This record gives sequence, structure tokens and C-alpha cells, in this order.
Amino acid sequence: MSVTRPLSRPIDLLRAALVASLLVLALGDARALTADEVNRAGRPVSTKGKMTRPSASIVKAQTLLARQGVSPGEIDGLDGDRYRKAVAQFRRRENLGDGDGIDAATWRALLGDASADIVSDYRVLKEDVKSRFSRHIPHDYARQARLKQLGYRTPHEMFAERFRMSEGLLRTLNPGARYRKRDETLHVVAAGRTPPAAEARLVEADRTNGVVRALDAAGRPFAIYPATIGSAATPSPEGEYQVVRVVRNPTYHYDPVKNFQQGRNKRRLVIARGPNNPVGTVWIELSKPTFGIHGTPEPSRIGKTSSHGCVRLTNWDAEELAQLVKPGTTVRFVE
Repeated sequence: MSVTRPLSRPIDLLRAALVASLLVLALGDARALTADEVNRAGRPVSTKGKMTRPSASIVKAQTLLARQGVSPGEIDGLDGDRYRKAVAQFRRRENLGDGDGIDAATWRALLGDASADIVSDYRVLKEDVKSRFSRHIPHDYARQARLKQLGYRTPHEMFAERFRMSEGLLRTLNPGARYRKRDETLHVVAAGRTPPAAEARLVEADRTNGVVRALDAAGRPFAIYPATIGSAATPSPEGEYQVVRVVRNPTYHYDPVKNFQQGRNKRRLVIARGPNNPVGTVWIELSKPTFGIHGTPEPSRIGKTSSHGCVRLTNWDAEELAQLVKPGTTVRFVE
């Protein structure tokens, strides 16, 4: 039987540390994803089991869906529920049949092989470096109410949300990035689109599928977003309501009598503005008191957790929807 000699000499310890460092670097490179891999990716295939690394082809597909007005929520490169839901909604809208996979016809409709501009470069600006961050944001509303702003916690969070990405994908595309160095180049997805010229004639909050659709005058959905719509304990309303007003960068007014009980807070509170405010960066108020469509400080949880009766979207999707509605626009809750 062989016996392993313990590493006791300094030279042995140094060698072991060097080997460990090289392994970490090698694994880091293996986990990284390059802009070229994403831009040249082909049609994604269905995956089985839990993914541990973003897929270049799924990053590309998610970005193309967003450009077509069918938001996958956070672009994370993973084969998850929101991604499949977006594919299913796109296929249904384009009359490509039922299903939540990207077949050849769906890939053509997304212009997959013709699109090689998915990941682009962004140069960190002086304004980015000067941004102020809210390093610690407590969960308790009473403690949040003491803060002057509920901004981004880190530059990493700021850039991920700005470019509609998950923080994990941003790290994967930018191994070793500092995010606070002026003129530093970051690799980001180009998922933005020109805001639709059409005005929403009707907004549908579909509880069964967990999506919000903006419909044009012909009844065609030209913008579709993943959403969290109510819960069993605090269900969303039924029927039709109208948009009363749109408030951008809102403060949040907590009232345990009219809304819900959060922790031990039994008095009304006003929570400052910011992307990590409980209603995010947009509040679309509905004609049913205390109900609205709004953003969120936790984009990764859209469609995965319940809400207190309102309709919750990512901040960027709520901001786009806010451009498509006006006071009087009908919002219909459907099954």
C-alpha cells in the first residue's frame, strides 16, 4: 500500500499553491463565454438536466426574442421556464405552431443565421464611474424607509440591468472585469429595440401563462413580457380596469391596512426612489385602488415567486410598457 507524503516543506506548499492557481485559471477560462461564440452561434437544441454554464446559442436566441418584442426576462443563456415561455409565445404569435422549442422555421423567423451582432462592446464612461451605490439594502421596509435612495448595490448589478442580462452572464462574458475603471471595455448583449410606434389598445395580464401582452388596434400582441401576477393568498383582480397614470422613478407608499403586512411594520411608510425600490423604476397605476403594474428589484425572480396582487415585470419591461400605455388604456385580467 502506498503512503502519500504530507506537504511539509515550503517548496512543496508553494508548488501545490501554484498548481491550484493554474487549475482555477483553467476552469475560469473554460467557464468563460466569448463574444465571437455568441455572435456565431447556431440554432439552439433542447437541453436535458440542469445547465451549469450559459449556452452561446441560447444567449443568441433570447436576445433575438427580445428584439422581436417577446421578452425572456433576464437574458441568462439558460434553458429555463421564462426562455421556453418566450419561445412558445413567439411561435404562437407568428403562427409557427405549438411548442416551446426553436425549430428551423422559428430560427428563420428570428433571423438567427443572419444575426451576428448579438454581443457588442461597451466602454465604461465617466458618468458610470461616478455613480452612487446603495451597498446594503435591508429587507425590512421600516429600515428601507430610512435610506435616501435605493440605488444599485454594485456596478455589476447596474450594468447587468442596463443591458437586460443576468449578473451571471455578465460575469461569464467579462471574466476579470472591474466595472469601475473608466474606458474599460465590457462585452454586453444588444437586446434593445426601437420602441414600437404603435400604442397599446389593450393590455392583457394572462394569469395562466404568466405573461403580459400589449395588443395593437388589430388585436395582435406586439409586446409580450414574463410577469408575476398575484398569488393564492393575495390574488390579482378579475375583469377590466383602466390605466390611471404612469409614474416613473416612483417612491413606494406602504400601507399595511390597504396593502399587506410586511414583517412587523404596522404603520405607513414612504420608501425612497431607485431601481431597488419595492416597485422598481415604474408604477402604472390602475383604476382598482392599490393595484398596478410595476418593476422589481429582483428581475431573476419574475415568474418564480408570487406578488401581493399587483403585476410585476422586470424594470426594463415595465419601462417599455409605460411608453405604450396612457391614462384610459384598458388592462384586462384573463385566464
